[in-house]
Amino acid sequence: MKTIHFFAAMILAIAAPGLKAQSAGQATQGDSTSHDDLYRTISELDTAFFGAFNHCDVSQQLQKHADFMDPNVEFYHDNGGVSWTRKDYLDKVRQNVCGTSRRRLTPGTLKIYPIKGFGAIEEGEQTFCEIKSGKCFGAAKFMFVWHQTSDGWRITRAFSYGHHAIE
Repeated sequence: MKTIHFFAAMILAIAAPGLKAQSAGQATQGDSTSHDDLYRTISELDTAFFGAFNHCDVSQQLQKHADFMDPNVEFYHDNGGVSWTRKDYLDKVRQNVCGTSRRRLTPGTLKIYPIKGFGAIEEGEQTFCEIKSGKCFGAAKFMFVWHQTSDGWRITRAFSYGHHAIE
């Protein structure tokens, strides 16, 4: 549990320089209706983001995937290192993922935490499977910092960690 709190504090410290005024209707921890709306919004964003990721070898899907990310996104991957921009991240996805594997959200693991005046933290667990065989070969945890702007929601920081093989 201390690890989760440490990562949440770290994410907040990273995101703090870009804080803006809270948007009307944005979730707060004391408002369960707003939290339900935020959970639904981020869950739908996750589905669309990884829907495009899972089909990034199809025309325009990689760009659709990219549109969810801030141009200056920082992506931290325990095995792959750090990508400092959307372009760098997309180059790695194009080279290592497109046409080979798909990501699945592990049911029951998605958690959403509002960040007052900024957006939300999304965390969960994911499984990776080969496209051709459908065999799942790995799993990991992930965490995204989503920033809500007048142009929509964008991922500003991403973490994919704890990768391990599965049988």
